Amino acid sequence: MNTVSPLSQLLRLAALALVLLSGVASAADRGALEGEARAALSKLTSTVPAAKSLSGSATAVLVFPKVTKAGLGVGGQYGDGVLFKGGKAAGYYNTSGASVGLQAGAQQFGYAMFLMNDKALSALSANEGFEVGVGPSVVVIDEGKAKTTTTTTAKDDIYAFIFGQKGLMAGLGIQGNKITRLKD
Repeated sequence: MNTVSPLSQLLRLAALALVLLSGVASAADRGALEGEARAALSKLTSTVPAAKSLSGSATAVLVFPKVTKAGLGVGGQYGDGVLFKGGKAAGYYNTSGASVGLQAGAQQFGYAMFLMNDKALSALSANEGFEVGVGPSVVVIDEGKAKTTTTTTAKDDIYAFIFGQKGLMAGLGIQGNKITRLKD
């Protein structure tokens, strides 16, 4: 008798969902993606003073206007984004990740990463993608920290802002996230 464990079934479903999700996101029109990313960045910098302050001195800004995350025990996330350098689109990227742990739900959100120096920018294109947490330091700016962050206090390589959260995702888990440049 060939029985498949519930965990194996869950892993297969999560892998299938991630493949389907990435197929849909990769087919997105780059012009529309750039428009969404510009609008998201504009809204972020007009409503969060720290984001506006950092945008003036950042070497580049990587914006993921919509990331979809879902999970039940095992989860995944995926989204496409645009790298802006000097106000112009300089590349297209995707972010993907998997997580395992006590979690349930689905949500969409966006995030912007302000790359403050050439070291951070070169890490983005090194190897086979940029793994968040490996290499340059990434500081996630929450509402409280945003009130005290200025260009004089900003000393880290990358500052990330999460915005536009919709849906509900609850739980604890171990998560890995990778950012990869899309082929031109």
